[in-house]
Amino acid sequence: MNKIQSDKQVQASKFSISVESLLEKFLYYLEYEKNHSPKTLENYSLWLNRFANYVGGDMDVTKIKPMYMLDYRMYLNQLGLSKKTINYHIVAIRSFFKFCLKNDIDCMSPDKLELARIPNREINFLLEEEVMKIMNAPMQIEKDDLKRKRDIAILWMLYGTGLRVSELISIKRDQIDTNNKQFSVRWKWSKIRAIFMTNQAKDALVNYLKARSDTSDYLFISLSWNSFGKVLSRNSVEAIVKKYTSIAWIKKKVTPHTLRHSFATTLIKKWADIRAVQTLLGHASITTTQIYTHVDDKYLKWVHDLLDE
Repeated sequence: MNKIQSDKQVQASKFSISVESLLEKFLYYLEYEKNHSPKTLENYSLWLNRFANYVGGDMDVTKIKPMYMLDYRMYLNQLGLSKKTINYHIVAIRSFFKFCLKNDIDCMSPDKLELARIPNREINFLLEEEVMKIMNAPMQIEKDDLKRKRDIAILWMLYGTGLRVSELISIKRDQIDTNNKQFSVRWKWSKIRAIFMTNQAKDALVNYLKARSDTSDYLFISLSWNSFGKVLSRNSVEAIVKKYTSIAWIKKKVTPHTLRHSFATTLIKKWADIRAVQTLLGHASITTTQIYTHVDDKYLKWVHDLLDE
């Protein structure tokens, strides 16, 4: 045994290298050193504690071998988890092993944990004429002036900015300058992303804010009698989108995220630079944004097939 190996063993003997104890340190590291969001911490805790329960929390991390991990993959599959969800578990475990190696704890190499190949996912998006039908739907049925203006602003903000619904409902009024079509949102806990509004989104927002007389800090609020002035929930936004999709006689399944997809797809169709679209959407990886180029290929084929009609 050489001196380096001996020193590592002495260091490891000073504290527990059980999976359970190291997971506690790893989650602390993610929260306080990597500054990950509460949602990321919640997910990593779920995935890694499932792993700890499988191997036994008191198991020495240095004894986990590749064939053991294969058994664990089979176990996750037997739980009925999708390949995508299993991949999330594996990514979390790889990060955990990297943390162990970084701290001089010998364990299985993260590189030995491969991710399952996932087929390209189908993206549900709307054509521009379908978007306009949904945007016009509130004017057809909503009699209450404030609610109508709020709903129109929500729809245009989702489509005209590419915001995630979680970002939309977290916006406060003081973040918005109605003389400017640009504002910022906090993305992935600590990152700031610039958001740009279309003219329609800005005008809809101005009309909505002029109609408000409450003092709530939040941009989009509930107008129900029992929760008036409280921040609008994700479920409420989803219900609003679903309601006007039905009124517009759109047969596709449309969610707030569909409007975000439609925002990106429209930009790609108009030959926007994919790197710019990546930045506008707040994607960490260009690979995520590239799904919209495949959507555009399908659209171009649909246009070409018009020749056969």
